[in-house]
Amino acid sequence: MSAIDWMVLLGTLLLIVGYGVYKSRGAQSMQAYLLGNQSLPWYTVCLSVMATQASAITFLSAPGLAYSSGMSFVQFYFGLPLAMIVLCITFVPIFHRLKVYTAYEYLEQRFDLKTRALTAFLFLVQRGLSTGITIYAPSIILSTILNIDTTYTTLFIGGLVIFYTVYGGTKAVSYTQLLQMSIIFCGLFAAGIMVVHLLPNSVGFGKAISIAGKMGRTNAIDFHFDWNNQYNVWSGLIGGFFLQLSYFGTDQSQVGRYLTGSSVGQSRLGLLMNGLVKIPMQFLILLIGVLVFTFYQYNKAPLFFNSYELNKLQESPYKAELQQIQSAYDQSFESKKVEVEKLDRALANHDQSAIDQQRIAVKKADDESKKIREDLKELMLKNDKKASTNDNNYIFLSFVTQYLPKGLIGLLIAIIFLASMGSTASALNSLASTSVVDIYKRLINKNADDQQYVKASRWATIGWGSVCILMALYTSKIGNLIEAVNILGSYIYGTILGVFLVAFYLKKVRGMAVFIAAILAEFIVCILGFNEVVAYLWLNVIGCLLVVALAYLIQIAIREKSTIS
Repeated sequence: MSAIDWMVLLGTLLLIVGYGVYKSRGAQSMQAYLLGNQSLPWYTVCLSVMATQASAITFLSAPGLAYSSGMSFVQFYFGLPLAMIVLCITFVPIFHRLKVYTAYEYLEQRFDLKTRALTAFLFLVQRGLSTGITIYAPSIILSTILNIDTTYTTLFIGGLVIFYTVYGGTKAVSYTQLLQMSIIFCGLFAAGIMVVHLLPNSVGFGKAISIAGKMGRTNAIDFHFDWNNQYNVWSGLIGGFFLQLSYFGTDQSQVGRYLTGSSVGQSRLGLLMNGLVKIPMQFLILLIGVLVFTFYQYNKAPLFFNSYELNKLQESPYKAELQQIQSAYDQSFESKKVEVEKLDRALANHDQSAIDQQRIAVKKADDESKKIREDLKELMLKNDKKASTNDNNYIFLSFVTQYLPKGLIGLLIAIIFLASMGSTASALNSLASTSVVDIYKRLINKNADDQQYVKASRWATIGWGSVCILMALYTSKIGNLIEAVNILGSYIYGTILGVFLVAFYLKKVRGMAVFIAAILAEFIVCILGFNEVVAYLWLNVIGCLLVVALAYLIQIAIREKSTIS
């Protein structure tokens, strides 16, 4: 990066951290530190909710996912607006009325302590692991720029976020996220314009989309029902609805965001606006990935987008074999470019026969390039069995650093940093609040004063930050990060959501029944998930319905047993 880019990057980060620390000064009580005195307006709630979900993974992995397999991932969010409506009707007023710090406090009032502890534990496990993944995402950036191992960059990023989260609590998180999302929207819009601008003069926005479409990258909507298809309209509407309802309704990292609203109305408005804006935003991010794909049909893409891994192979005894693969890749690209240009002319002439012919030719050329990349991955593993052979998360980053103008590179990299900082800070704050409110305050030290609990919250933030950093150090092997986070959540969110639905709607079911049902449901979901019986989004539906059905049946059995006795 140039000096200008470094100035933009560092200046933006310092501005964000300084603003958050300044706005959160004086947060010394539990109410202020964990809930921001419940004083925030709806637009801050909305942007804070969005920033918590839209981590660096969103801006690194989503374009790479669209580049590799198309836009079908957008269907993942189709259930979000419906989930926001249910939350506004049911969850928000209950949480506000009960004046809880965490979502799990309600479960003890409704059921018992063990049910509260179980759901809090499930949340802590899931959020602790997934936060490690969100910390790892921006460390990829620094490691690529500086050409150093991600271990060092992971430690740096994790330490930076822990600092301002420990200092300012939830208010620091919310106010930094307000500024972060404002910068993110501007940067994404600029990136989309620049991608189109860098395409050949004969290729405008419409033709770029058409070329990508002929190569199978604009498959945004799929109405075909298939249990094993991860992304279609039905898995998005049904499975996505259950996942989003559980995430926003029972995950403390999100509940803690809208509990900061100054009223029920402000919290509701913030959530509804999030439901309206999120799908278009995600569509835009995926669309940028599709445009980058078209760009690389006219400009040779790197043989492997993770330059750190490629450099290791370059310096290995397999250097000669790498050069042969590179030569084959160069020839393959030139051949594919010729076919793409023919497709370009056919589209310009509206010659459907030629378009169909070239679509087949281009796909054949694309498959040949993929085969060469597979040969490269085999060579990488031959040189180093621990080599990371998935470069999906580096695609957009590679494009940004190589082709965008000075200043804009620094801004877009800052955006990815900001997204990571926002979601990670929310997660650490929620992990700390759940640990202190649901475990430390409830089970260990019941009679301490506010200052003691704030101090415990700060230490819990440091502790969980350390755990998440350790998790981040083992994240490089798990493939596409945005899918990994959602797959991990799908193992647990359905079970937690089922517990809350029983609490809200099955008034005759008591604590013992739902506790046993949750354990059984989680066990079954894990078996189904590990054996890949269904696509992961359906695990949310299965887990939730299992808890509801089993809790109802177990309660009947308990009642009959007590009647017989």
